Amino acid sequence: MDFRLMGFNHPLLNTLYHIVDEDNHDSNNKNKSEQARSYVRDAKAMATTPADVKEYPKSYVFVVDMPGLKSGDIKVQVEEDNVLVVCGEQKREEEKEGVKYVRMERKVGKFMRKFVLPENANLENINAVCQDGVLSVTVEKLPPPEPKKPKTIEVKIA
Repeated sequence: MDFRLMGFNHPLLNTLYHIVDEDNHDSNNKNKSEQARSYVRDAKAMATTPADVKEYPKSYVFVVDMPGLKSGDIKVQVEEDNVLVVCGEQKREEEKEGVKYVRMERKVGKFMRKFVLPENANLENINAVCQDGVLSVTVEKLPPPEPKKPKTIEVKIA
């Protein structure tokens, strides 16, 4: 699929598209080509998944539109100790006999967003709720560290 038709016409993505499109016969080149394909797929999935991030006094909230998706179609996880990943797949409806599409505009396919969480994010307290087609992922903040008190050393008389 040519992602340039979807409005992603950036020189870097064009270069990656040409790398992916090359017909490589060497197994090492095929592995590199598959990695490039995966990178382009991930870049497209991330570019087509808009999100809002809000900071509250005690939490961070990540808001992603997920129209028509069931909770089983959405996966929320934490990778590499501090990267929040929201991903899933919007599937096309099964075609019914005698029905044909006149126009198809709704997005289908995989989606993904990655967010690097701040140091004060509590990775043990993350909640995800999808309501009315909007996914809200709440990451609680850790309490601020207590200020260090100066250590008093007793002076002994020799």
